[in-house]
Amino acid sequence: MTVVYREWATGLAGAVAWSRVVDEPQTHRILPDGCLDLIWSDGHLLVAGPDTVAQEMTSPAGRVYAGLRFMPGTGPSVFGVPAHELRDSRVRLDHIWPQRLVDGLTARVSGASDRTAALLDIARPRIEVDPITAAVVAGLRAGRAISVVAHEVGLSERQLLRRSLAAFGYGPKTLARVLRMEHALALATGGMPPAEVAANAGYADQAHLSREVKALAGVSLTRMRAS
Repeated sequence: MTVVYREWATGLAGAVAWSRVVDEPQTHRILPDGCLDLIWSDGHLLVAGPDTVAQEMTSPAGRVYAGLRFMPGTGPSVFGVPAHELRDSRVRLDHIWPQRLVDGLTARVSGASDRTAALLDIARPRIEVDPITAAVVAGLRAGRAISVVAHEVGLSERQLLRRSLAAFGYGPKTLARVLRMEHALALATGGMPPAEVAANAGYADQAHLSREVKALAGVSLTRMRAS
């Protein structure tokens, strides 16, 4: 089985392009990352909301995907809806935007020689990078406490929670867990031993790391490293 997956910078702040081509039926695991995606596949435009746990997606033989991944906090500006309304969901774009508009955009993307470029044309006039949510992501990614991050961006913890639900789809505590796991998996994939991964990524110990990966990714760290 051959699965060709690519990911690359777009030049558009807050958006990364990706593509996937599957030559045989395949089930792939989508990990939570705090992002929203705009996806073209099988003649449809889809929106993938922010996941709280890993999702398993099955692709038939010959399925082709083109997508844009919007970094945490930027997707709602593109789609015009709070992220929590799309949490743990995959919906067609015409469930969010008017059918007539989506029909025209779908035809344009489907007929394009470069579908990711056509998706960028949809996102470019809509996307906004909010400096406050960007600072929240940076602070949580650095491992700072939620109370500290809230103070740094001039919000109360309650205000930060409301803003996070709209921007990321879940509260700052969940986002911090997701970002920490993302960092841990990058270290583990690079060959770092689990005990060192736990220490470097901010877990209490290796057992804590293992529990968190299993809870969020649905499989063990060992299996994630092998995949």
